[in-house]
Amino acid sequence: MTVLDSRALNRATLARQLLLGPADLPVLDAVSHLCGLQAQEPQEPFVGLFSRLRAFDPARLSRLLLRREVVRTHLMRRTVHLLAADDVLAWRSRHDAMLRQRVLGVYRRELDGVDLDELAAAGRALLADGVPRSTGELARALAGRWPAPGAGALGEMLLALVPMAQLPPRGLWRTRAGVRHAPLSHWLGREVDPPAPDGGDPVGEALLRRYLAAFGPASTADLRAWCGLAGLPAAVAAVRGELVAFRDERGRELWDLPDAPRPDPDTPAPVRFLPAFDNAILGYHDRGRIIDDAHRGLSVAGARVVLLDGRVAATWSVTDATVLVQPLRRFSRADRAAVAEQASALAAFLSDGDSHRVRLAASTR
Repeated sequence: MTVLDSRALNRATLARQLLLGPADLPVLDAVSHLCGLQAQEPQEPFVGLFSRLRAFDPARLSRLLLRREVVRTHLMRRTVHLLAADDVLAWRSRHDAMLRQRVLGVYRRELDGVDLDELAAAGRALLADGVPRSTGELARALAGRWPAPGAGALGEMLLALVPMAQLPPRGLWRTRAGVRHAPLSHWLGREVDPPAPDGGDPVGEALLRRYLAAFGPASTADLRAWCGLAGLPAAVAAVRGELVAFRDERGRELWDLPDAPRPDPDTPAPVRFLPAFDNAILGYHDRGRIIDDAHRGLSVAGARVVLLDGRVAATWSVTDATVLVQPLRRFSRADRAAVAEQASALAAFLSDGDSHRVRLAASTR
């Protein structure tokens, strides 16, 4: 079985994640290909697409939200993602059990004795008037019937029980707005696809194929870390005849689509600025293909990172329209020039061309 070293996996990841680009894709196609973008920080998907698409116009993504072609919702790992509307409708039912279990993992004691079917029915009745509500408003409206659990537990569980969309203006370019929820079926005018009949897992199989197209080659542990779903090894078993197998340097089995891109490990990788919680890092159990173990904590701390030669080499932030870069290792003169050039482009993107200001801290030895 062919062994793929970390550099080969790195270049495959960059290719699938549109980071060897820039890619010439419409915004909706890019969101769909990436299986959505992590979006608990509302402005971060705009940076993610800026780093992936040629001449990305943030107004296009805002229009897709307003046209209800993309949706903000809780899905993979019970985190907020920005997804194509068709994908949300197709995938939501398959995530129902996971979403409930993750809420119970936090609020099991508070929700003890609450009939979840009754809670879901009460929530749907409350939302039937078509008025969007915040999580707190939903919880307070239900607290009279279930006073013991507390508002936080009721609100979070209702979001797991009833498929919801987070409505604009939250998530629009350069817009600060609170979270307001409406049922997906109301917002999109279509019902969520029902669960598959017993005996098959067509959604799990589709998720596997889509995941490998955007993240492969990858292990079943990587797939589970990305979506949070248990039981997907059965989907792997169902479609394994379609897949090719590899091993990584530690002997773990990796699966992939046979015709998916696996570039030469020596393919040049451009500097890329990634937003907080980017897919390219969080989409794996083993993140060593893109981030060193010493810096793994950055991936869950919300740090924005810079890829240099395809690997996390710095963090970045913005202050007074200036992009500030803090290297995590020593940069050569050529490295600093390449990072500064891309940082200047990012500063211009974030300021509509008003600023190209960049500040690079001294390299860490």
